[in-house]
Amino acid sequence: MKRLIDYSFNLLLTLCIGLGLSGCVASRLPMATASPWEEVQLETQANPLDIAFVDDSNGFLVGTNRLILETNDGGEHWKERSLDIPDSENFRLISIDFRGDEGWIAGQPGLVMHTSDAGKNWTRLLLGNKLPGDPYLIKTLGSDEAELATTAGAIYRTTDAGSTWEGQVNDASGGIRDLRRADAGNYVSVSSLGNFFATLDKGADTWEPHQRASSKRVQSIGYKPNEEGLWMLSRGAEIRFNENSEDLENWSKPIVPIVNGYNYLDLAWDPNKNIWAAGGNGTLLVSKDGGKGWESDPIGANQPSNLIRILFPSGFDSSNQKGFVLGERGVLLRWIG
Repeated sequence: MKRLIDYSFNLLLTLCIGLGLSGCVASRLPMATASPWEEVQLETQANPLDIAFVDDSNGFLVGTNRLILETNDGGEHWKERSLDIPDSENFRLISIDFRGDEGWIAGQPGLVMHTSDAGKNWTRLLLGNKLPGDPYLIKTLGSDEAELATTAGAIYRTTDAGSTWEGQVNDASGGIRDLRRADAGNYVSVSSLGNFFATLDKGADTWEPHQRASSKRVQSIGYKPNEEGLWMLSRGAEIRFNENSEDLENWSKPIVPIVNGYNYLDLAWDPNKNIWAAGGNGTLLVSKDGGKGWESDPIGANQPSNLIRILFPSGFDSSNQKGFVLGERGVLLRWIG
């Protein structure tokens, strides 16, 4: 009887230790001792969705519920702006981009706005009712020139400030849940169901579909620094890397830094080449060794919000590099290095 009791006790102890250790693995990561981010207070409960800068000091933030804010100090403080659109129209301003004083905003449903004076004045453009999908991403290419991508994977270009738009692809890729444009002009998108991704090379007129890396549905996808391959975020909090943009069927084994019930929503490299992953419930992780080891960021962990996007706007030198983490309900973190 004593032997049976001892055996039962040891078995119970082993199970308890195993459960305790598995809990640590599943829900905890080392917390970084310091953070390169600071909280920025925004007087809004709308969701920030994109940020773009005219120069080192002046920039704009756009988001849900017609949100548009302006900064004149590099992003430390933001003030509300307004656009000349009817109050009855509750637009989701999803994309903004500048090249010098030339700037564009894309919004849903069916909104495109243009400025040629650094955002002092904005002109609303009529797109008609034949546009497949809703505007999703807009890129400023030059004076009066821009490229617009839609939620149906259609790509349009204007060279006359939006008076006319010329289609760039023969067939749209279908509904998308995520779409990114490389600086070189290539595109990559994720299907609305996350069951495949597609690429569109600059100058091509047809999307090329690709199988996802595993049975897990794809959450989002994007370009690695210098467009040397792709990264992929999948359900189950999986991170994968592609090392060769010419071989998009070859992916790394899944990296799962933490399993806390929330998926990762975005991935980005900071100026120091550290990798950042953002996700649900204040998940903000950093890897300083190419994805092998990860730490949780203390500022991100304090945010009662889903962190949905990480931005490091290009065009700034290392001494003035800008970066932002965008979260739901007016959460904004600013890079301080």
